[in-house]
Amino acid sequence: MEQNKPQTEQEISQQAAVRRQKLADLCEAGHNPFEITKYAQDAYSADLKQEFADLPAEAETGKIVSLAGRMMSKRVMGKASFAHLRDQKGDIQIFVKRDLLGDEAYAAFKKLDIGDIIGAKGEVFRTKMGEISVRISELTLLSKSLLPLPEKFHGLTDREARYRQRYVDLIVNPEVKDTFVKRSLILKEIRAYLDEKGFLEVDTPILTPFEIGASARPFYTHHNTLNMDMVLRIETELYLKRLIVGGMDRVYEVGRIFRNEGMDPKHNPEFTTIELYQAFTDFHGMMDLVEEMYKRLALKVCGSLEITYQGKQIDMGHWERLTMVEAVKKYSGVDFNDWKTDEDAIAAAKEHHVELPEVPTKGAILAEFFDAFVEDKLIQPTFIYDYPVEISPLAKRKPGDPAFTERFEYFIDCTEYGNAFSELNDPIDQKARFERQVAERKAIEPDCKAQVDYDYVTALEYGLPPTGGLGFGVDRLVMLLTDSASIRDVLLFPTMKPIDQ
Repeated sequence: MEQNKPQTEQEISQQAAVRRQKLADLCEAGHNPFEITKYAQDAYSADLKQEFADLPAEAETGKIVSLAGRMMSKRVMGKASFAHLRDQKGDIQIFVKRDLLGDEAYAAFKKLDIGDIIGAKGEVFRTKMGEISVRISELTLLSKSLLPLPEKFHGLTDREARYRQRYVDLIVNPEVKDTFVKRSLILKEIRAYLDEKGFLEVDTPILTPFEIGASARPFYTHHNTLNMDMVLRIETELYLKRLIVGGMDRVYEVGRIFRNEGMDPKHNPEFTTIELYQAFTDFHGMMDLVEEMYKRLALKVCGSLEITYQGKQIDMGHWERLTMVEAVKKYSGVDFNDWKTDEDAIAAAKEHHVELPEVPTKGAILAEFFDAFVEDKLIQPTFIYDYPVEISPLAKRKPGDPAFTERFEYFIDCTEYGNAFSELNDPIDQKARFERQVAERKAIEPDCKAQVDYDYVTALEYGLPPTGGLGFGVDRLVMLLTDSASIRDVLLFPTMKPIDQ
């Protein structure tokens, strides 16, 4: 328990020693709780409170129930005691009386510790003080808690400990569970929406044979039997589009993604994305899908199109649409159309103190202007579309304006939430872009192992129909809809630095 230090190590070791002695005594008496394999639970706290919401004080119900859960409090008062049991659906008070339970069982109850898992059978009633309770006639210790629950395990000061020991966090802070219940609901609703639209959920490989030329850095591992290095995927895109080639016209994957990069409140080395591809539509079709899906999620999860995120009111019912050129001009006053050459763009960047990209072309510099002047203004839901070709290696060029692609990203509260294309389906153009991307990576990082995915190019040569594609992060979406400040708050077990480091 040194991770969270709720009490001194000496106090914990003393309490742990007492609990272990209690367990030893139970085992010696033939009552080892760890030998029990099941318990016939037939009721839950919240359901009972709802069922008997109108029951008057001191009234009996005649209903006998069997509850099971963790004992969270205990108040012993001579011949009668109260405790609170926490189950899957909440807390409920139990009333334990020596005359009803019996001398031996009551003595055993008094030796129980906070945190013990118990089974409790008895009649539902309402106390004189007005609390729905269960008067216990049978009590069973189902699992002994050998470590005391921390007295303080909440708030900012204990956050690191809470992430490391999520199991304790969930016990002590039941509201944390609500976030993960909502996460499950969000995924369920996304799947339901896409399934209704005729999409098929599929699985593609997590272990891939080589590193592609994208800027995201992968994790490497080794396959012993094949004696080959393998890469944990940084995206699901190329496999999913192979399926569109194969005639599966609408596919999506809820995919675990791995990137060997920095960590901050919005980034974890492993995270969940949803990528989806639809044949015979374009990026405007994907815009409409995003807007419709996010409105549905807001209503279903939050009950309103007006949601609050970190103190800001977000209107999920209204989405602005701007090209990147329009957005940069709106927020910086700089017009991309005034730049005739890359040198003009470089001069503008220097004048406005904008960082130059590694390869300083007009399009790449436009993207830097966007990062510098626009992104932190996009609080309300906004689609930014028509991205420069230099930063969009997989998107189709705009007809009549080959410097740009049919791509959009959408932003809420100054954060990018998703990325979509009219997918590039010209195999000749795709091959050239892949080769250029890999060459640029190797020029910057000579030891880089990136390769062109020529098999994907071969797939395109068989014919990819016009296709709209979308990818978005599930974790950020859950943060938004649960008003969570950090990605670690929406991951049950976020990546953490070892304590001894």
